[in-house]
Amino acid sequence: MIGTFVNTAAIITGSVIGTCIQKGIGEKYQDALYNAMGLAACGLGLNAVVQNMPKSDFPVLFIVSLALGSLIGSKLDLMKHFEEITARFSKGNLGQGLSTAILLFCIGTLSILGPMESALHGDNTYLFTNATLDFVTSLVLASAYGIGIAFAAIVLFLWQGSIYLLSSYLAGFLTGNLLAEISLVGGFLIFSSGLSILKIKDCKTLNMLPSLGVPVLWFLIKRFF
Repeated sequence: MIGTFVNTAAIITGSVIGTCIQKGIGEKYQDALYNAMGLAACGLGLNAVVQNMPKSDFPVLFIVSLALGSLIGSKLDLMKHFEEITARFSKGNLGQGLSTAILLFCIGTLSILGPMESALHGDNTYLFTNATLDFVTSLVLASAYGIGIAFAAIVLFLWQGSIYLLSSYLAGFLTGNLLAEISLVGGFLIFSSGLSILKIKDCKTLNMLPSLGVPVLWFLIKRFF
């Protein structure tokens, strides 16, 4: 799991450096960073959507996923519970930044296939590449939201660690088609997170998080029925 350890360490290191930068800049420049992160999240989300929509074999699945996932998440009120937890550690809008960080770090081909490649073939190339990207992302996010972004490293470690340990069972199930569907839905979630950061529309992205599980459920149903 050396690749996952490196990826986790990269996020923590980036968060620490970003927090040090935050202490030396004024409110005007922090606002500029919020705008930059919002635009970046929107761009990354749109890029994921554009790349994966042509790969989808089920054109309506992402719509059903977003709708059903949003209903489940709203019923559970995930956003409220998450904000209550983050409020214990920060008086600012850490919840918004942390939810964006978790989506950016965990939902992507590199973060999903990386642990599998490491476990099955001993190849950490994906994870080392992902670590480089996450280092830069965590640095920028922490410069806007503070050291709390480092908590995303724990989520990433548990996420990639689980995939690593279960890779022998997941290898036959995590097909390119399923990854495309997950990445497509994830792209919309990242884009909605960007809209929230830019204060264009508060989409309550965390309430939409169950949407990521709908494609998995659909492929399980198809596989056994």
